Amino acid sequence: MKTYRKFWKLGRPDLSTEFFDINRDGELVVKEGNYQYNLHDLTKKFGTSLEVAFPFIIERRLQELMDIFSRWIKAYRYRGKFIYHYPMKASQNKEFVLPIISEGGNLEVTSANELWLVKRLWEQGQFNTRIRVICNGPKTNYYLSLISELKDKGLQITPIIEDRTELAALNGFKGEVGIRLDPDVKIRAHWDKKIGRFGMSAQEILSLGRIRNLKLLHYHISKQIEYQEDIIAPLKKAMELYVKLHKTNPNLDMIDIGGGFPVPFEGKPLFGVEAVAKRVIRLVQKATDRAGIPHPDILCEWGSYLVAPAQVTIYRILNEKPIARAVAKKWYVIDGSFMNDLKDTWAIHQKWHVVPVNHLAAKKLTRTWLAGLSCDSDDKYTAGGNYILLPRLEDLANGDQQFVAILDTGAYQDALASHHCLLSSPIKLVIQNGVITVARKRETAEEVGKQFGW
Repeated sequence: MKTYRKFWKLGRPDLSTEFFDINRDGELVVKEGNYQYNLHDLTKKFGTSLEVAFPFIIERRLQELMDIFSRWIKAYRYRGKFIYHYPMKASQNKEFVLPIISEGGNLEVTSANELWLVKRLWEQGQFNTRIRVICNGPKTNYYLSLISELKDKGLQITPIIEDRTELAALNGFKGEVGIRLDPDVKIRAHWDKKIGRFGMSAQEILSLGRIRNLKLLHYHISKQIEYQEDIIAPLKKAMELYVKLHKTNPNLDMIDIGGGFPVPFEGKPLFGVEAVAKRVIRLVQKATDRAGIPHPDILCEWGSYLVAPAQVTIYRILNEKPIARAVAKKWYVIDGSFMNDLKDTWAIHQKWHVVPVNHLAAKKLTRTWLAGLSCDSDDKYTAGGNYILLPRLEDLANGDQQFVAILDTGAYQDALASHHCLLSSPIKLVIQNGVITVARKRETAEEVGKQFGW
C-alpha cells in the first residue's frame, strides 16, 4: 500500500495528511494513536453527505505550533512570549473552540455575536479569566456594550481600534486596548485585496499621540499567503511603527501579526512554520534591541492553519455522465452540493485535496469533474479546469458504490454554508478518543423548510 499512499499524498506532515492512511482493503482511514477510524465504514453507518471532524488534530497542531515558537524563543534568548489567539470566524463550532482553549489557546472575535458565545462559555465555567480575548471587526453599540460588560466582570478583553470613530467610542474604556495598522504592503496571496478597508496608516496612528492604555499593535495582511517573504514584509513595516509608537506609549508590549498562514489545500507543499517562526522572532528581536526597548509578546491568529485539516467532507458518487471535448472524461455527480457545503469552491474558486474513500488501490482511474446536486451550473468542482483522478465506476463490483473525501474543510465552510435549492446540510460527526458523536443530524425537508417560513 506504500505506493498508493504516496500517490494519494497521505501520511505527509507537509501536506497536513500525517494522520491519514490506507488500510489493506484500500480504504481511507484516520489514525489517532492506537485508534483507527475507517471512513468507508462511517459512510455505511451514517450515510452521506457527511462531515467528520477530528478535534485531536487541532490539539496536535496547536501544541506543535507553540512548541516551535517556544523552541526559537529559547534559542535566541528572546525575552517575550508567544501567544496564540484563535480567530473564531474560521469555525465557531464548539467542538473546535473548546479543544483550542483546553490546549492553552486564546480567542479572537470579530462580531458581537461571537463575543456573546464567549460570554456564554465563560459564564458556564468553560474557561477561566486568564484567557485573553481580542475583539476585532467593526464595533456596533451592542458589541461595545458587551466588551465593557465582560471587562467589568473580570475577563481579559482587548478591543482593537479600527479607526478614529472607534477611538472616540473607546475613550472611556477602563481596560487595555490595541490599534490596527494597515501596513500598505502589496503581497502575493490568492485572496489579496488591492485596497484594504481595515486599520489606519502608520502616519495616522502616530498623529494620535498618546493612546490611553495602548497594549497591542495589530495588523492582518491577507488569507492563504503564498510566499514566506510576504509574511515578513508587513512585519518589518509594523515593527518600524511599533518602535516609534513605544516612545509615546510605553505600556505597548504586544505585536499581533494576524492570520494568513497557508494550508496546502491543493495537495502541494508550502513553506513551514519552523522557518517563519525563526524569522519572525529574529526580526522583532533585532528591531527592539536596536531601539533599546523590551521585546514584545508575539501574537498570531492562524485560524485555517489550525482547523482546516481537522475536518473532511464525504460524498457518494450517484452517477456519471460523459463529457465531450474536455480534458476530463466524466462528470461524477455527488449526493451533496459544493455551493452549499463547500462555499469557497464557488465563491473564491478554492482548490481542494480530493481522495477516494474506498478503492484507493484501484488499478485504473479516470479523469473526472465533480458536479453537485443543485440545479446551478456553478455547483461543480473541476480543480481549476483540470481534472480529478478517481476510480472508474464501471470497474466496481455489482452493487458497490464509490465515495470521495474532500480534505481540509474545517475552516470557514460551516459558517458560509447555505441551502441553495433547499438542499439539506451534511450530517456531522465529531470523533475523539475512540468516541463517535453525532454533532448535527441530517436535516429533513421540513426542518429546512421552516428556515424559510414554511
